[in-house]
Amino acid sequence: MKNKYFFLTMILSAFPLLMLGQAKKPTLMVFPADNWCIEHGYTQTFKNQGKETRVPNYEKAIQEDMDLYNVITKIGELMSDQGFPLEDLSQTIKSINQNATELEMTTSRTSGATIAETPLDRLLTRAKADIIVEVTWKVNKVGPKRSVTYTLRGLDAYTNKQVAATTGTGAPSYTAETPVLLEEAVIEKMDGFVAQLQAHFDDLLANGREVNINCRIFNNGRGLTFEDEFGGEELIEIIDNWMDENTQNHRYNLSDATETTLVFKQVRIPLYNAKGRALDTRTFTADLRKYLKTKLNIDSKIFTVGLGRADLILGEK
Repeated sequence: MKNKYFFLTMILSAFPLLMLGQAKKPTLMVFPADNWCIEHGYTQTFKNQGKETRVPNYEKAIQEDMDLYNVITKIGELMSDQGFPLEDLSQTIKSINQNATELEMTTSRTSGATIAETPLDRLLTRAKADIIVEVTWKVNKVGPKRSVTYTLRGLDAYTNKQVAATTGTGAPSYTAETPVLLEEAVIEKMDGFVAQLQAHFDDLLANGREVNINCRIFNNGRGLTFEDEFGGEELIEIIDNWMDENTQNHRYNLSDATETTLVFKQVRIPLYNAKGRALDTRTFTADLRKYLKTKLNIDSKIFTVGLGRADLILGEK
């Protein structure tokens, strides 16, 4: 009998360790930092709703700079060794290029309204990584010796907020290649960086993912406004109540409200729905769209900008 109780005690004491080992980790994607791309000439001009903006050209950088390709691979290996699922930048770019019929912009079928996405938005939307690991480095030369000074930043892919960071300079070497120098420099501080990433993801699990959702009215002459009443409640109240019921811990901020626009910021959506499936901004907003159609017979259309913002345009499809 004593052996039986001893065995049970050992199992129960090991249970927290087993659960810790099974803790879900965020999906990562490794990118070169913007300043690295600019310094090395890997940029392109992107037109965003009529305005020209210079953005990194990740495809050209990956194809032409072997050091970058090897560095991204090495950082990916280090993160994979820590148990983090990875989305590969190179393969994601290839996947997007293979889909030759992908539209450059999303358009309303009736009014022609458009919202453009940046190349980075398109990459993140396809990969659906939780966190971007941004890397930049500089090779230092003193005589025949070389060392690497690096910066790693973890950015929430939905908000672009920094959630982890580490920087340092590795020991000099006569013969080591750049990826090896970087690995040796990074590995000393990797545990702290990983702990920051995991702490952020644990917060997302507990408090929800932060996104922005805008509700607008199509200017199509039908006269719908957010002050219109349905069953004694204004449309703005109906949408606000839905947000309260469906956000994680009822956390959101209605920062602006007019007859034709509702701006919801810091909207905390659950990472997973009731069926255990991953929930993103578009899927969450689609649930609101279905609710408005079913309850009020209001048609609407969703536009997304990257992972962290969705616009729900009411009044037509």
